Amino acid sequence: MVRLSNNLVGLLNIITLLLSIPIIGGGIWLSKQANTECERFLDKPVIALGVFILVVSIAGLVGSCCKVSWLLWLYLLVMFLLIVLLFCFTIFAFVVTNKGAGEALSEKGYKEYRLGDYSNWLQKRVNNHWTKIRSCLVDSKICQKLLDAGSTPVEVFYKEHLSALQSGCCKPSNDCNFQYISPTNWTQTPTSSLKNPDCSTWSSDQNVLCYNCQSCKAGLLDNIKSDWKRVAVINIVFLVFLIIVYSVGCCAFRNNREDNSWKRYP
Repeated sequence: MVRLSNNLVGLLNIITLLLSIPIIGGGIWLSKQANTECERFLDKPVIALGVFILVVSIAGLVGSCCKVSWLLWLYLLVMFLLIVLLFCFTIFAFVVTNKGAGEALSEKGYKEYRLGDYSNWLQKRVNNHWTKIRSCLVDSKICQKLLDAGSTPVEVFYKEHLSALQSGCCKPSNDCNFQYISPTNWTQTPTSSLKNPDCSTWSSDQNVLCYNCQSCKAGLLDNIKSDWKRVAVINIVFLVFLIIVYSVGCCAFRNNREDNSWKRYP
């Protein structure tokens, strides 16, 4: 007699198998539609994830419904490793995103970001790959909105709620005390300060701006921090789901062994 746990594992794996198809399709679509290297970097991981889910789902489906014990055992092993990895990543994500936040400025709608405020591990990763990241940021035109707002009065600009990337990459640091001409055009004055290294790095050239500034890296890290925290919360929910599926799978595996023993010793 087919057991409830076997049916449940089979049903769950049918659902994940169906989900893997649009994931694989999405990865293939990304690879065809991508125009730049920055857009292309996602296609292979997405396809690999889809294929992994497809293979694991087939193993769980066949193992539970056809009562193939060794295949179900392999499925449970993969699930166990996935639970351990997901748990470790979730803890790691909370640890590395615990530091860092934007600094509120008096009478300004935006914040400023400093690289040293963020996790050393994240800083190293960003510094090691900054050339490629910078290229991606330029291609994404994160400063286009500010470039288009060329005649914005300074009083209006100071009240703008800029994103972390716009604040860090599209304008000079508040420390520089540069003279405002437009959102992306600032000039030095006799009262300007160059103590902050970003002040020397800044350029009003729209292809340069502050893309090489430490504040731009900090703005990116603030985005990463926010995204990773959201992912960590989603991971907790997914982790609970995986543990439930793993528990049901263990019951199905036990059922398979009992049925096989019954057939062997009538």
